[in-house]
Parts: sequence; structure tokens; C-alpha cells
Amino acid sequence: MSTGDAVLPAEARAGGRRAPSCGGGASSATSRQRPGIGWLAPAGVLFAVFALLPIVVVAYLSLTAWNGLGAPHWAGLANWRALVHDTEVPHGIRITLLLTVVSWAVQTPLALLLGVWSAGPQRHRAVLSAVFFLPLLLSLAAIALSWQALLDPNFGAPAALANALHIPSPNLIGDPHRALYVVVAVLAWQWVPFHTLIYQGAARQIPTQLYEAAALDGATRVRQFVAVTLPQLRHTVVASSVLMIVGSLTYFETILLLTGGGPGDATEVLPLHMYRTGFVGFDMGYASALALLLVVVGAGLSVLIVRASGFARMDSDREGL
Repeated sequence: MSTGDAVLPAEARAGGRRAPSCGGGASSATSRQRPGIGWLAPAGVLFAVFALLPIVVVAYLSLTAWNGLGAPHWAGLANWRALVHDTEVPHGIRITLLLTVVSWAVQTPLALLLGVWSAGPQRHRAVLSAVFFLPLLLSLAAIALSWQALLDPNFGAPAALANALHIPSPNLIGDPHRALYVVVAVLAWQWVPFHTLIYQGAARQIPTQLYEAAALDGATRVRQFVAVTLPQLRHTVVASSVLMIVGSLTYFETILLLTGGGPGDATEVLPLHMYRTGFVGFDMGYASALALLLVVVGAGLSVLIVRASGFARMDSDREGL
């Protein structure tokens, strides 16, 4: 298999063609009546119960003083005034945003390339794709504890390699300058398969006519990937990026079990500060204020990505095919 074979979906390399659409499809589609508002009701109810209602409850708790037992007591804006003066919040936001940016920069190209490759007809592709997706089947706790044992400076893989090379064993998760990037690597191993699955499905929907036209113009495999595959996947890149960035704002279990926020506060993300405030310090009201801050930051980043990418103005790339 050549290097370029990994950049095209299955139908493009196999030379397959899509069946032409019926001539009267457009007119019949426009003549159909649009679904009524009732079709939105089930999704609307689920969204209201499992998304809007919890946010409303958290917003109310952020205005109370509550230790998790008994009834909450109204505290007004006391928690929000405390949040403004909390010196750990700016640090937590900085670490969280750094983790978000680096995670996106690492996971996006890996998931994109693996997704496009796994959409092709390569030999043993199905077996290798199944191996890639194994992390999706593991629990977050199992992943964090396994990597913690694997990176142990005394008995883990770095120690074994250092002993073989007769050099000092590095303490990767104990180094304040490296710990965050170790977390990024573990999170990439954990979540790249999910985004690979998204890109794989999108790559299989790219019309083969585009690759055939590019090949007639003399475009190489790499050129076809840059000029055809990437533009056709821009919708998917935006959707995957929103999921990735918003999800990175809730990274918690892996960091808690792998580094505990350390060494020092090198990996002390804002969700971890929220957890310790609520479930260690039993200050549920202030923890609710931190949670609502995360919701606002996540929603703001999502809107910014959609607006900056022009996602709301995108039309179908397959129009007229």
C-alpha cells in the first residue's frame, strides 16, 4: 500500500460510482410537507429534562450556602463575590484552556488521518480499526490507573527503558513541566478513537466523482487529500472540534486518578477545583458557581467556533451531485 492510499475513501480507490439520483427527486422533495412541530417534542422534552433543568438547579444552588445536607440557605451573590477573589480560579482557567488548546492540536490531525485511512479498503483495515477503537470500551478509571502504573518512575516503562540505556529514570508525571503534556497524551489515546469514528463516517460520504475529476486533472493522491478530502470534511472538523473543546472542559476523572492535580498545581484544572470544593470542602454552593462558570465558558467557546468557522452558513457540498 502506498502512502497516498491512506488518504482516499473506499469508493474512490475502488473506482465505484454512485447511482444517479432520480430526475423528479427535487420536485417531489419540495412538494412534501415539512414535519410539524410535534416531531420536535420528544427531543425537546429530553433536552429540557437532562440539560436545561440541571443548569437551572445549578444556577439556583450557586446563590445558596449548602454543605450537601439539609436545605440550602439563600446567600445571594456571596459565592460569586468569593469566585472573583479566588486566586485558584484564574490558574484553573489557564490550565484548562492550555489543556484544551493542546488537546485539540494533538487529537484533530491524528483523528482526521486515522479516520480517512480507516474509510479505505486497505488490507486488515477492519482488524486495525477495531484495535484503534479499544480505548472506547475501557472505563476512565481503568485507563488512568493503567497509565499511572505504566509511567511509574520505579517500575514502569520509563524505568525499564532507562535501566536498559543506563540513564536516570525520568519521572514524567512527577515533573511539573511535563505532567500536563503527559495528561494530553493519555487523553489523546483515550479520545482519538471516538473522533476517528466521526471522520471515518464522513469520509465514506464524499462523492467519488470529485476524486475522479481530480485524477483526470492529474492531481496526486496527496493533492487530492488537500484539495478534495479536507474541504469536504470541513463540516466534520467543526463538529468534532466543538465536541472536543467542550469535552476538554470537563476532563476530570483521568486527571484526578493520574496526577491528582499535581505535581503541585501543574495539572489543577478548573473541574478538579470544583470537585474538591464541593465534595472535599462540602461547599456545594460555591462549587455550583464554579460549575456554572464552566457552562458559560463552554457555551462561549462553542458559539465562537461556530461563528468563526462560518458553520451556520455552510451549504451542502453535495448539492447538484
